[in-house]
Amino acid sequence: MQVERSDADLVRQIVSDRDGEAEAELYRRLAPRVRLYGLRHLREPHAADDLAQQVLMTTLEALRAGRLREPEKIVSFVLGTCRMTVLELRRGAHRRQQLIEQFGAGLLPPVEAPATPLDDARLGRCVQGLKERERAVVVMTFYDEKAGADVARALGLSEANVRVIRHRALHQLRACMGAAA
Repeated sequence: MQVERSDADLVRQIVSDRDGEAEAELYRRLAPRVRLYGLRHLREPHAADDLAQQVLMTTLEALRAGRLREPEKIVSFVLGTCRMTVLELRRGAHRRQQLIEQFGAGLLPPVEAPATPLDDARLGRCVQGLKERERAVVVMTFYDEKAGADVARALGLSEANVRVIRHRALHQLRACMGAAA
């Protein structure tokens, strides 16, 4: 029976021997905590995964360089690194937003209003003129904002079939809207 090493013992092993297994074990132990922190503060699974990668790489680099004086406080070090990394990400996002607001208007071409406003009544008639299955695909896609896979599952179709039906229905809608214009 193998005795589980403490976090502090793993840190000491990493510092002294650069043991890859100890690094992997420390990663397995701490990654779920860092990911949870990321989910709570960044609110996106991909951002939380990126945070876990970034924080644990920073931690391993600090351990390899011998910058952690008290191995027993590895969890505090990791959570502090999480906090600082999230603050840095937010600061960067805020700064990017400020730069876009300040200089972005000159980078984008001016947005022109549509030549003719959308005729809601005509669009309604055109949608009603579609076949039932085509109408269901269009409504589920654009009104309910469902993904192609969800539409396919709800209607008992393949995703490829949903794409073809949507493409043909949009073609019909364009023709209908342009015909009366």
